[in-house]
Amino acid sequence: MQLIELADTRRRTTTLGFGCSNLMGAMDRRASLAILESAYDAGIRHFDVAPMYGYGEAEGCLGEFLQRYRDHVTVTTKYGIPPAKKRPLISLARRVAGPILKAVPSAKHRLAQAANAAMRTSEKATFTPQQAKASLECSLAALRTDRIDLWLLHEATAADLRDEALLSLLEEEMQQGTIGSFGIGSSADKIPSLLVQHPAYCRTLQYEWSVLDPEADPEANPPFRPERSGVEKPAVLPPSPFRIHHRALTENFRSLHRTLSQDKQLSQRWSASTNIDLSNPDHLAHLMLKAALVMNPRSIILFSSKDPLHIQANAKTAEDRTLEAPARELHRLVQTERNRL
Repeated sequence: MQLIELADTRRRTTTLGFGCSNLMGAMDRRASLAILESAYDAGIRHFDVAPMYGYGEAEGCLGEFLQRYRDHVTVTTKYGIPPAKKRPLISLARRVAGPILKAVPSAKHRLAQAANAAMRTSEKATFTPQQAKASLECSLAALRTDRIDLWLLHEATAADLRDEALLSLLEEEMQQGTIGSFGIGSSADKIPSLLVQHPAYCRTLQYEWSVLDPEADPEANPPFRPERSGVEKPAVLPPSPFRIHHRALTENFRSLHRTLSQDKQLSQRWSASTNIDLSNPDHLAHLMLKAALVMNPRSIILFSSKDPLHIQANAKTAEDRTLEAPARELHRLVQTERNRL
């Protein structure tokens, strides 16, 4: 699988990364460890986690996995959204709920709503150096490692970054080797303001991208058109940040698949243009993932899955160079016919 240097960490990793948001939530620990092994066996070497994932247990699960593979993989974790305070209660509820879900699958949605409600907290990160340091130490302990390759401020906004001492802490941790580098993981609409007001924090930016997003100049910085974001470009642009993208599929795939299913002529024309049967949902999903990879050649593309077969298929898609031209064509079609989508 293609390798890329991870930001300014001097470590190389795969352009396809595995998101760990499903660990210890939709799966128990044994299944979670097995899915991590599946990702590794498929050739994936970058793993993205956060303290809040898996009801606060995903970092610990990934940490167990890292005991065998730490020197062979890169890891991103985050600070900004704390794990649920009711973790013991949630853990007990999950053990009790397992047999119920097997007997009554229809109860899954209601139980998921109850779990999400239990996870909600009024606590919000203050993005102070003291709170950040405490979170970093907890993540290091959970991951059973002495370094985190990439540490992101989770869902930070420009207004959150008022304390200059936080930037000093991040730079000090880099110098000490505790973190390889740092950056911000937030929603795409928050990125322009962050780049303008706090470029020093933006060594790496993690935000959503799919083939359905409006086209932007990949070399532009900020990576959005000012007229769209409402934010003017700064007089002096910061160095181009490293980028990590997610949500290339999920609701974006469902939206495009629904459009093509409802418009047969469009589907047939696009299929002929790409030489791929886009009425086949698997083909469409693979091409959308490939488009994310080829249209963001110096970035990491994250995906999540609970299915080893899907993981293997996505890894093969990343390696399949014959899909590069069809993926670019899909991107061109989407951009030129946005009014029909």
